[in-house]
Amino acid sequence: MRYYSTNKKAPVTSLRDAIIKGLAPDKGLFMPEYIRPMSEEFFNSITGMSFQEMSYEVAKAFFGEDIIHEELKRIVYEALSFDCPVVHVNGKVWSLELFHGPTLAFKDVGARFMARMLRYFLHDTKVNVLVATSGDTGSAVANGFLGVEGIRIFVLYPKGKVSKIQECQFATLGQNITALEVDGNFDDCQAMVKEAFSDTDLTKQMSLTSANSINIARFLPQAFYYFYAYAQMKRQGNADHLTVCVPSGNFGNLTAGLIARRMGLPIKRFIAANNANNVFLKYLRSGKYTPCQSIQTIANAMDVGAPSNFARILDLFNNSHKDITELISGASYSDEQIKEAIAECYKKYNYILDPHGACGWLAINNNIKEDETGLFLETAHPAKFKNVVEEAINTEIKIPERLASFMNGHKMSIPMTNRFEDFKRFLTSHAYTR
Repeated sequence: MRYYSTNKKAPVTSLRDAIIKGLAPDKGLFMPEYIRPMSEEFFNSITGMSFQEMSYEVAKAFFGEDIIHEELKRIVYEALSFDCPVVHVNGKVWSLELFHGPTLAFKDVGARFMARMLRYFLHDTKVNVLVATSGDTGSAVANGFLGVEGIRIFVLYPKGKVSKIQECQFATLGQNITALEVDGNFDDCQAMVKEAFSDTDLTKQMSLTSANSINIARFLPQAFYYFYAYAQMKRQGNADHLTVCVPSGNFGNLTAGLIARRMGLPIKRFIAANNANNVFLKYLRSGKYTPCQSIQTIANAMDVGAPSNFARILDLFNNSHKDITELISGASYSDEQIKEAIAECYKKYNYILDPHGACGWLAINNNIKEDETGLFLETAHPAKFKNVVEEAINTEIKIPERLASFMNGHKMSIPMTNRFEDFKRFLTSHAYTR
């Protein structure tokens, strides 16, 4: 499989180079030259497969030409050593819990998969992984790559704009993980990472890649969730007219769902659920994409004003606003609406939402049609947002042992300005050089 840039100004490249580079030389995002549909036999037998079994079959469609199948199977099974059950919320709307990995967030699968893919391709090469986070990406990547020889992780996160538990999950680890507390917002962090890739002086000195969803190895494995969700719904006779609602920030998860649909997964349509950062919703309504500074909200992992994967969505639909809006609708909710949703869902169904899942629950309930079955993605454990959720439901949440263990660590973040030159100077003295 070859990979091209969404900006169409860079030569096509191999899977290995796409993963190691992260971003294309023309600053575009890599996309596979073609998307292979899954077979009728696969869909006929999907309800009898485990999460690992079906994900391996999907992974072969993505990566089977470039990785020995036995090695690919090992990568998939190691990365997906946990399961994602569907939880019944009410008669029409279902929740797919994606927080059963080590850091209790949906990004664990992609991060763990990418760590093993990099290790497969690197051999003796040393690489620096740059990751900007508005919350759960940093913790998933840091824990997915912790202790991996020959890889250094630099996590850039906005000061005061991630939850305490999220911060502890990546800022207390040490070893090959360096946390940089940036005086700015997520968009500043993401811009610094992207600028590092395009700085020829830096790229001559060191090997750089990204573990954000801009990286093909972090982004594509998220398609596994959608096949698993469909299988669960089909087992229960609820797979017809399936509408999926995705809480969206950088739009990697939604884009992976769109690719799953291109592979033949029978999803009728998607709903993109935003917090107050509603750049994508404005695009759906107007046809104009206008990135802006992100706004801080209680659903902080979606505090993105310039979503990177918007470029991939445009690419998938050949820049057709009409085609995009026929398949994807959107919704946006304030902090107050999110809190009310958490309280209402708990009162009605005794089910605790996190702020991001609350956006999804609101959007699917407000936009589901009579003949549709609704599924929303619950992307992180509510205990990661303990104060917000407890205030909404007026009930104490027990912190899972896996999360509590992070709270005992010592914060080792390094302060950083939002100026690229300062970040570049830091990398020059702390990163692996060639």
